[in-house]
Amino acid sequence: MSEINLLVDYSLCTGCRICMLTCSEKKSGSYNLSRALLRIKEQNEVYQSPAVCMQCGNPACLKVCPVNAISKDNNGTVLIDPEKCTGCGICEKYCPQQVISLYIENEGTRKKAHKCDLCDGSPACVQVCPTGALTIVRR
Repeated sequence: MSEINLLVDYSLCTGCRICMLTCSEKKSGSYNLSRALLRIKEQNEVYQSPAVCMQCGNPACLKVCPVNAISKDNNGTVLIDPEKCTGCGICEKYCPQQVISLYIENEGTRKKAHKCDLCDGSPACVQVCPTGALTIVRR
């Protein structure tokens, strides 16, 4: 089993949000920063840092999900099953990186939890990062 994870070099991030726009377009079909599955956190006017899912070894979100909608695959990627998710938001509250989002995917449905799934091992955010602040690591 080869685990995949995102590595962030915080010193290289300029806060441009290209990663967020690309993520939102790939995952939701629209350029909407609120639909991105990673965040740029503003620490102050100068310092901004990416917050990405760390694919935790012992994920709090998995432990607290009351309907077992969260699991880990063979690559160590933490996944949310939209069919099981009830949108209760407990996982969002317990995520240490604050990168789980609740939103309505299709009109007429209720909110579901969404998080980075590493784009099946080839994250779009890594491919477009102009400074190389985001890279993929395989262990």
